[in-house]
Amino acid sequence: MGRRQEPTARQARLGRELRRLREAAGLKATEAAGLLGVNSVQMSHIESGISGVSEQRLRRLAANYACTDAELVDALVAMATDRSRGWWEEYRGVLPAAYLDLAELDHHATFRHDVAIIHVPGLFQTEDYARSLFGYMNPEFPEDEVALRVEHRMKRRVVIEGATPIPYETVIHEAALRIRVAGRAATQVQLHRILELSELEHITVQV
Repeated sequence: MGRRQEPTARQARLGRELRRLREAAGLKATEAAGLLGVNSVQMSHIESGISGVSEQRLRRLAANYACTDAELVDALVAMATDRSRGWWEEYRGVLPAAYLDLAELDHHATFRHDVAIIHVPGLFQTEDYARSLFGYMNPEFPEDEVALRVEHRMKRRVVIEGATPIPYETVIHEAALRIRVAGRAATQVQLHRILELSELEHITVQV
């Protein structure tokens, strides 16, 4: 498979898991490379997420690593063979990769737990709050840059507000509720939103 310019968080995670399994088996990278008929550089690329790995090769590695956790192997195969393009891909090359990674991880998550110290959790933020926050944190950003980040943040809310929301738990420090990021009216709307979301069965909020 071809080399990637910038692996996503999931691709890098896959590589780390393969390295962990190899090290647990007591094999060197050169030995693992020999199992696939590649050189040590190519093996390094696989374990860093720069290069992909096919299902056949992944299962061969798992077998030679004596990994008996079938559920783990199947999960790694799913990560390796996933070719779906989520909504976040439209921001590739426009927003920093970290934004796309976060949205992709949200999409594949089965639950999420956040701790917010200074600001309201991103998944809870209203448009006005997020716009004020981005403008405050990055005053040099032009309005169109801020608008892109706000738009992306609002779309991320699908993981807790979409058709199949995931369980979400968040602990919000009192400071995050008291620090005024936006105007008085926007702050009131933001606090009301937190209250409304806290009433949903799949969401748990602690202050």
